[in-house]
Amino acid sequence: MQDMDDDDAPIGDARDPLALFDAWFEAAGGTEPNDPNAVYVATATADGLPSVRTVLLKAHDGRGFVFYTNFGSRKGGEIAANPRASLLFHWKTQRRQVRIEGTLAPVADDEADRYYASRDRVSRLGAHASLQSQPLDRRETLIARLADADARYGGDEIPRPAHWSGFRLAPCRFEFWQDMPHRLHDRLVFEPTEAGHGWSTHRIYP
Repeated sequence: MQDMDDDDAPIGDARDPLALFDAWFEAAGGTEPNDPNAVYVATATADGLPSVRTVLLKAHDGRGFVFYTNFGSRKGGEIAANPRASLLFHWKTQRRQVRIEGTLAPVADDEADRYYASRDRVSRLGAHASLQSQPLDRRETLIARLADADARYGGDEIPRPAHWSGFRLAPCRFEFWQDMPHRLHDRLVFEPTEAGHGWSTHRIYP
């Protein structure tokens, strides 16, 4: 049989999934050509019908992982009915992916306000103009609604609409995946300890 280079597990024996995520996220930021913070978010309806889409991660720390959306969107409705989700980061240049499962809760208003204020003017107006996930008869209707919002808020002070905010996913499971030759990939899982303090780790077959 052909020799395999498996001297050490390529992911190593990390004990802190947040520190490992930070290291991988930083590495991806140096190599991904576009949006290293892009993440797939999978949600489901109350009766279990799943859907997935790509959003941009806007913050992460020990409390969890934050993205923003219109509460009236499809994902907003699914989160309201079933506040659990799974995230998937895939960094092709790094040949890595991270899956994170957890529960969702809205971010605080002041946090949402700060992020909203950091967006460019058209993006802020777009949060008012777009009826996200609702039927749109033609694109010209959206452009007209954007023009109406622009006329309504002539200066740079554009209030954050109440229907637009962020969700924070508090993680309860991580899986780090590293591509390896011959499809013998390395997969390291983190789950809370039974005592609820810290994380336990184990590997799973590729």
